[in-house]
Order: sequence, then structure tokens, then C-alpha cells
Amino acid sequence: MTALTGTARVAAAATELGLDIQLVEGGPVASLEEAAASLGIEPSHVIKSLVVKRKDGGFLFALVPGDRQISWSKLRTVVGVNKLSLPDAHTAYEATGYERGTITPLGSSTAWPVYADERMRGRRVSLGAGAHHTTFFVDADELLAALDATVADITEAN
Repeated sequence: MTALTGTARVAAAATELGLDIQLVEGGPVASLEEAAASLGIEPSHVIKSLVVKRKDGGFLFALVPGDRQISWSKLRTVVGVNKLSLPDAHTAYEATGYERGTITPLGSSTAWPVYADERMRGRRVSLGAGAHHTTFFVDADELLAALDATVADITEAN
């Protein structure tokens, strides 16, 4: 049996969760603004899926609007820990089964807890879809509910 590709894993996970997603393939882009323009959306609707390492060796996903960045102090407070970090590319792949630039909670090799910035609510957003140059659109509120995400103010302006 052949292992599912990253995009197929995303689609299968969406189906399992009852999410209506729209997969979109595109070409290479040089910036967030270029990515957003190619998708016909605002940069804040492009969601970065970051895998974050906990001090105890576990991981979590942080979903961050494209025009913002993680506020480490806010995220640590919400998670209830005093140390979090971004793992190197190999460790991120081992934790999720996805390469950097393709990471998403959907279809991850392990279902890590999801923490999402509250600014995602009420939007149709785009996230990486498990393969380079591929994204998916989804209703953010439906995604957050399906992933049982903790939604809070976890970001700051770039």
C-alpha cells in the first residue's frame, strides 16, 4: 500500500472531520503579499501553521495570521509553560510528517494540540496543504471547532 501524499492526508483528514475545504495549487511566490494576491485574499487571511516544541518534548500547532507573528510571552501564558521554541526543520518533519512550508494540523502524523490566534475567527482562510505550492481554503470557525483549538490572543504585529 502506498502512503498518502501530504495533500491527500489533508483531504482525508478534512473529510474525517467533516470540513469543507477547497484545495488550490499555485506556483512559487516570493512574499506573503504575493501569496495573498495570487489567492485573491488579504495577507491576514493567509494562516501560517507553525509547529512549536514544548520543554517536555511534546509539540503544539500555532495558527498565526500571515500579517502577524507569534508573541512568545502570550503563547507561553496561554499554554501554561515557561519555555517554547521553534524546532529545526528535521524535528518539525518528525513531529508532523510535513516539511517546513507545508505544515498543517490536518493530516499531521500526530494530532498535536492547536492554539490559534483569535483574529482568525469569522474569516475564510487559507493554510498550507501538506505539499509545496498547495493551499486549502476553509471557514476558520469550522476549522477551529473541528480541531478543538484553543483560541486566544497569541500574536503581535510584525
